[in-house]
Parts: sequence; structure tokens; C-alpha cells
Amino acid sequence: MNKNRKRIIGSFLLILLMSGMCGGTIQATQSQIDEVQENIDELEEKKEEAEQQVDNLSDSADSLTGDLKELDESLSQATNELNETEQQLNSVRAELEQTKIDLEAAKIQEQQQYEAMKKRIQFMYEMDTDSIAEILMESSSIVDFLNRSEYIISIHEYDRNMLDTYRATKEEIASKEQQLETQEAELVALQQQEIEKKQQLASLVDSTSQKLVAAKEQLAAAKADAASYEAEIERQKEYEAQLEAQKAAEDAARLEEICQQEEELNQDTENQTPIIADTSEQALLAALIQCEAGGESYEGKLAVGSVVINRVRSSHFPNSIAGVIYQSGQFSPVASGRFATVLAEGADASCVQAASEVLGGRITVDCLYFRRNTGDIEGIVIGNHVFY
Repeated sequence: MNKNRKRIIGSFLLILLMSGMCGGTIQATQSQIDEVQENIDELEEKKEEAEQQVDNLSDSADSLTGDLKELDESLSQATNELNETEQQLNSVRAELEQTKIDLEAAKIQEQQQYEAMKKRIQFMYEMDTDSIAEILMESSSIVDFLNRSEYIISIHEYDRNMLDTYRATKEEIASKEQQLETQEAELVALQQQEIEKKQQLASLVDSTSQKLVAAKEQLAAAKADAASYEAEIERQKEYEAQLEAQKAAEDAARLEEICQQEEELNQDTENQTPIIADTSEQALLAALIQCEAGGESYEGKLAVGSVVINRVRSSHFPNSIAGVIYQSGQFSPVASGRFATVLAEGADASCVQAASEVLGGRITVDCLYFRRNTGDIEGIVIGNHVFY
């Protein structure tokens, strides 16, 4: 793309340089106008390609921006989830550590109670039956006897109950420890999954960011290309306007000759009958009308078609529609290739209608020439054209 642009710009500058070497006067020939128009058409195509690329890259950049925003939000959410999991894990680990301490204390208490109970049982077994009976018989009353008996029994029950209590507490703490260890293992696995998810999202964010930077760089380059083509088109159009003005000045200088040609045309009454043309010649005429006056009024379209028919009838031009249209150096769209494109696609309905009416005898101007109106030539002004 850049090579083509440089080549076109170089050609344009070379033309200007050569014109400056010739004393600043550009020999305004139709071939030069055709060449500039061809350059403009080529630049217009390149500009359209650049603008299309700008649109595509803009869509891509917008899409990547949206993707990056979603990824950033997902990464932020994943980070928050990981932080929450880490907090839960720290809490569970702290609770587990305290549970282990409590479990050790419960084990110690159980063991101490067990040892105390063993000592009391051992003491009681080491005492003979007579000793126990003696303790009971030393009671001062039946109430004292019963109290002493109940005391002995209560000691046994207390030891048994405390031992059961410590064992139940130990088992409860051990169960809690197991639950906490299971919860810790689950949180560790969840933490690892979230770390991997965060790493993947971070990688996607980085990759998408790089793609977005590249897309923005390409977009900037495409915009620069489009702007460069636009600027070059404007320069070419200015140059074309200069050539058109000088060509108009040349025609003004030979206006007497042109008027003589038109007078001869008007005197040749035998050729004023409608021209018989087949469908292919009508298509040629319609395509030329669209190229030269597609943006003009219907009156302007009829006038362009009239000029072509007038030339067919004139002895100074080829005697066929195809010959007039394809005559070298006469119509810029033919030289640039735009005419061939329109011909292949088919002219629009209004241009086809104008061609049909002109071929049927509706000649609206008695002129052999027309060009963009620059004010240098007197004639019939219709829209942006002057007919003379």
C-alpha cells in the first residue's frame, strides 16, 4: 500500500517538476487530465481500502477493549475469591492449631483422672475387708454409717463419671480435629485451583493487552494511510482543476474553430434524424452519461448525451457512438477505467432513460464540447458543466 502511494506521489511530483523546468507553464492536454484522473481513481480505491481497514481495525480494537474489560473484571473477582479462600484457610488453620492444643490438654486430663482413679481403686483393694468394715463400724450412728457408705460409693461414681467426661471431650475434640483437617485439605485444593485460574486470567489479560496495543498501532497506521490518500487526492484534484482550467483556456483560444464546427453541424440538416443504435451502443452512451453526469440533474444528463450524438453527426469526429466515446483523449472516465466498470455493472435507470431519449431525437444542446465550469469559457451552464 505504501509503495503504491509513494509511486503515485512521486509521479505527481515529477510532473510538477517537469512543468516548472518548462518555465512554469503546464501544457494542458487531455492526456494529462486523463492521467491525473486515473491517478485520482487509483487513489480513491486505495483510500477506500484504507478506510475499510480502519473500520475493521476499529471493530477489532473495540472488541479487544470489551474482552479486556471482561477479563479485568474476572481477574479482579478471581483475586477477591482467592483472598477470601486464603482468609478462610488461615482461620481454619488457626482453629485447627487451637483444637490440637485443646486435644492435648484433654488427653492429659483424661490420663490424670485415670491415674487418680487407679490410685483410689488400688488403695481400696489393698485395704482388707476388715479395714473397710472397721471404718464403717466406727460410725457413731446409723446416719454416719450411711454417709460413710455413700461417700465410698460416690468416690467410685465420681471417678467413673469424670473419666467418661474426659473421654467424651477428647473424642469430640478429636472429631473436630478431623473435620478441620478435612476442611483444610479442601481449602488448600480450592486455593490451588484459584491460583491457577488467576494465573490463566492474568496471562489472558496480558495477551489481550498486547493484541489491543498492536491493533491500536495498526489502526493509527491505517488512519494515517487514509489521511495521506485523502491529502494526495486533494492535491491531484487541484492539479486536475489547473489542467482543466488551462484546457478550457486552450478551447477558449480556439473558440472560433469550435463555433465553425458547430455551425457546420447545424447546417447539415440531413443528419438531424434520430440515430439508430443497438442495445450495446445505448449501454455505452448510458454508461458515459453516468460517469460524466451521474451526480448532475436530468437536464445535465441529457446535455452530455446530446454532445455525444452531435459529435457522431459532425464530420470532425468519428461517425459512431463507440468511435466518439473511445476516441483518444476525449473522455477522462474512459482513460481512467471508471467507464469500463460502470459499463460492466450497468448504468442506473435515469442514465439509461436519458440515453434512450437522446437516441430518440431529444437533443437539448447544439454543442460539441463540455467540461467542468471554471468561468473561463462562455457557453450553456448546466449544473457544474459548461457546454459550448
